Formats: sequence, structure tokens, C-alpha cells
Amino acid sequence: MSIGERQPGLAGGGDEAERLDASLPDIDWSIAPVGAVFSTFDAPSGRLATFALGNPSDPRVVLIPGVTGSKEDFYLLAPILAAGGYFVQSFDLAGQYESADAGPVPGGHYTYELLVADVVAFLRAGTPAHVLGYSFAGILSQIALVEHPELFRSLTLLTTPPEPGQAFRGVRTIGWLSWFLNGRQGAGLMIWGIVTNKNKVPQSRLAFVRERFALTKRSSVDDIVGLMKQVPDTRADVAADPIPKLVATGNHDLWPTHLHAAFAQQIAATLAVYRTGHSPCETAPNQLARDMLALFASA
Repeated sequence: MSIGERQPGLAGGGDEAERLDASLPDIDWSIAPVGAVFSTFDAPSGRLATFALGNPSDPRVVLIPGVTGSKEDFYLLAPILAAGGYFVQSFDLAGQYESADAGPVPGGHYTYELLVADVVAFLRAGTPAHVLGYSFAGILSQIALVEHPELFRSLTLLTTPPEPGQAFRGVRTIGWLSWFLNGRQGAGLMIWGIVTNKNKVPQSRLAFVRERFALTKRSSVDDIVGLMKQVPDTRADVAADPIPKLVATGNHDLWPTHLHAAFAQQIAATLAVYRTGHSPCETAPNQLARDMLALFASA
């Protein structure tokens, strides 16, 4: 498929979704969508901050943010999915933002086992869900799917690292540098790029992101960046699962499109590419929601 097009078979309305995304307002990311309900969830790692939107009797969607992110990253996407007839939930990963107090025992580390256990516990607390894993959370979602397929109705991987092993090696321009950095050094580079606005996000978004770092545990970012240098290869098992799967990315993502395209083929997923960067949930939410709703309908 060419950049900006949808894989054949996804629902129509692309022109309208693109038009809506092109005119997105500059919102205050500290203000939740109307109707959002905030709570906490007692996960294996501790108490996680959550939000929900929509009718709890509707089919369930769980949106999982990545490292340095939070549930607020879905403030534009969640209302569209809820309006489409779904009950949308999200939570901050252990160590991140308002879940900063959750995590390992003192002296321990944030591991795949700890973080995946939280994902599985949250999914088990409701009906089987349509799951979106954003960036690093896409790795956690794949592991959870392989271990507990009964909890999933579909899987969307949003700008998820497309290669196992040392996942940063394929990053555009500076991927080679990742071989020489440990987890803490890599995390420092990541944080520096975010707080100095190398992604050129609007000032209101930048203000929220900088405030979020005041709560996020630096040790969680260090550990997770280290985990991303040792991504387990679950591709064959994910491909073997018959649920509908979507790989969604921007044509200016950290990883080049050809790697995401190969990844989608390897796991038997549909590929969607938008004219944006690493965060389509913020910059192309209408197009992403369009394609997710079509995916859900095929489940």
C-alpha cells in the first residue's frame, strides 16, 4: 500500500476522517473528555490510575500507553471509539505518571513479567477486550496475547517496535547509536528529545508532557528502555492467533514504514499508514479510530 492509504478491506470514510484530523484543535491535555470516569485498579505491581469512557455494557476496548506516556494520550481517540458503541478503558503503566507508586519491590526492577502481569490482571477484570498497545505497550500486549489469548477480541499495535531483539536498531538516523547506550543512557536521550520538543508538538501538549515527567519514576523509564533492547520474538505465535490484528503507524514514525510493513505481514495483520509521526492517537485519531472500528467489526 502507498503512504496514507488504507489496506483494502477497511471501512470507508477516509476523506472525512483525514479532513477532521487536519483540523484538530489544540486542546488542553490536562482536561479529560466529557463523561470520563477516573478510578484506580489494584494490579499485581500496585495501584494503577485508570480512566473509562462510554457505556460499561458496550463491548470493551482497552488502550495501553507506552513508556513516558499515560492514559491521557488517548483523550482524542477514546471519545470517537465510545461514540462508535464501545466502552473504552485505559491505565498508566506501573512507574508512569499517576501510577508512579506501583512497581517492583524496593531494589527490584520493572520487568516484562511485572508489566505483563498488570496487563493480564486488568484484562481479566472485565470481558474479553479489543486491545491497543501503543509503542512499548505493543510488546506487552503481544506477550499477553500469546499467554492468554482468551482475553483478546482483537489487537491493534500502534507504532510498536517492529523488530524483536534490540528494537532500537532500526530507528531512523540514530538507530546505530543504540548499540552503544545502556538503558539509563538511552532513557536520558529519549527524555531529552521529548522535553526539548524535538517532535515539535504544540505548546499545550508540551506543557502537559513536561508536567507528567515530574511524577514518572525515572527508574521505570531506564528499565523499560533496557527491556526494549531485548524484545522477545512472539511473531509466529501472534500470527497463529486468528483474532483480527492491525499494525498502525505514521509515515514519519521512529521506525521506517518498510519495517512496519514487514512486521504486519509476519504477524498476519492489516497495515495502516497515516501522514504523521509516532503518535497517531494524538495527530490522526479519526483515521485511527476509523480503522480500529472496522477491525472490531471483523472480530
